[in-house]
Amino acid sequence: MKQKTIAILLSALMATSLLSACGGTASAPEPAAEEDVQADTPEETGETAPEEAEPKAESQDQALIRATAFGDVKGAALGESLVWYAVPYGAAPVGEKRWAAPEDPEVWEDVRDCSEPGEAALQSSMNYETFQNELSGTEDCLNLDIYAAPDAEKLPVLVYIHGGNNQTGSSREIEGSKVAVRDNCVYVSLNYRLGLLGFNCLPALQTEENSTGNYTLLDIAKALDWVKANIESFGGDPENITVSGFSAGGRDVMALLISPMFQGKFQKAIAFSGGMTTADEAASARQIAAALAPLAVEDEKAEDEAAAMEWLLTDGEDVKEYLYSLTGERLAPLMGNAGIRMSAFPHLYTDGTVLPEEGFETGTYNSVPVLMLTGSTEFSLFCSFDGYYMTPDYTALDEDTQAAGKAFARTYGSDMYRIFNTQCSAQTMFDHYDSDIYLCQVEYGSDKSLTPLPAMGSFHGIFVPMLTDNHTYGSFGDFTVPGYQAMAEVFNDYLANFLKSGSPNGEGLEEWSAWTPDSPLTMVFDADGEKAAVELRDVSSSYEDIIAAMEADPLDNDVKMGVISNVINGRWFSAAQDQHFGLESLWK
Repeated sequence: MKQKTIAILLSALMATSLLSACGGTASAPEPAAEEDVQADTPEETGETAPEEAEPKAESQDQALIRATAFGDVKGAALGESLVWYAVPYGAAPVGEKRWAAPEDPEVWEDVRDCSEPGEAALQSSMNYETFQNELSGTEDCLNLDIYAAPDAEKLPVLVYIHGGNNQTGSSREIEGSKVAVRDNCVYVSLNYRLGLLGFNCLPALQTEENSTGNYTLLDIAKALDWVKANIESFGGDPENITVSGFSAGGRDVMALLISPMFQGKFQKAIAFSGGMTTADEAASARQIAAALAPLAVEDEKAEDEAAAMEWLLTDGEDVKEYLYSLTGERLAPLMGNAGIRMSAFPHLYTDGTVLPEEGFETGTYNSVPVLMLTGSTEFSLFCSFDGYYMTPDYTALDEDTQAAGKAFARTYGSDMYRIFNTQCSAQTMFDHYDSDIYLCQVEYGSDKSLTPLPAMGSFHGIFVPMLTDNHTYGSFGDFTVPGYQAMAEVFNDYLANFLKSGSPNGEGLEEWSAWTPDSPLTMVFDADGEKAAVELRDVSSSYEDIIAAMEADPLDNDVKMGVISNVINGRWFSAAQDQHFGLESLWK
């Protein structure tokens, strides 16, 4: 039975890229073929067409064509919605534009065919069928997908930033046809530069005044400007834009709230499993130089890696020329899967240009209504198959102790991760934030849930099947059951209200009050087999309380410290734990 369970879990990992990428990519259904959305011509049918047949075909075809400032685009029918794939919002960031602010795309004259999914950004990710890292995507990645009902007009706009640790992922992570129709909005999903092409703060690239290595954030700013200028053609309201994102995308959304360059670019924000993360620019440069040093030695730029690292940290034109000479295929695999550790791939630099030097301790926020969501068991997806569990020291333990060690990591890591995503952000923001803050926790699947999912619990991404039927989580649970679907219906009612007005509240729904220190309430979503169980309650905790519980846990102390210092350490959420237990820093 135990072997069967392991096989099922491994199958689940093969079905999703989330374990390695902090965000998954679902494959959207193929769009309707062009002949499926056009009427047959008389020549094709051999029949005499009524006089109105040809105008009707032209009208149906014309409905798929929309104007943008750079040229017309033609989409496709997808379910009850229309979709336009890979619409350019910026010029290709290649050649001299590789590490620079994005520019406008070139104007095109003919109608651009946007009826087929485009490529995501260049990236290296694990193929769980072959267990090999594979390259995919393109550097010419500044494009977005748009989903809207055929009759959309002046609707709220939901802009989505995909997850993947800012290293992997694509705009098709959440296919938006169902969101657009059910939540009565226009849904826009972005592709943007990833990995060292999206974040690189080496000094040689930052020699001009107000330079920044946060190229991904510049991409997002460009995309939001494009949406504001063009979305009305697709039925969206350019004055009612909600920016949202999952995992890395959620953390990017949180960063937008403190960035002066994003003031006025959106009216509401949603962070799905986000939290507050930034990186020191100088420390980040050292990590990046260390990652690039082996390439510099290979290319005979230095005798050894220490010398290469020292050279790469200079601001000379020779370093810049070398960096630009590297192919994207050599850059993309560097720094690997970060595993929700900033030290493994530093990004979101507090450079004083795009992000303030004081980070989230700033007193100046782009205050808009914000909704922050977390799952109860967020860490399960990252710790369940941690490499530490395969080491000789750990495998030498008896099976019960091994299981107890894994449960320890999942329990306390998840408790820290969930408050990091929501409560801790609210506490940091509150005194300097002039809009409502709404917190949400998905309990479904956790050990406390009416419907536990023993394999992964209320995992990182538990909310995704509430937004789309096209996802990669089917191995974790059956999300088609009436209870989950009833919970999804309530969630989407709240979401539609928030997109429209900035408040999730509406007729027939339990009142969802904004979070305050005096009333620290979170809307908790759960369900049994048939019905939703949604209620507002206090689910607060603190790092002090969680660490005290870790100390008191009966697990053998040597096993406990092995898990703390190898599995939980160095994560986004673990700074208080790492300091308490005196763990060594993972930064260079």
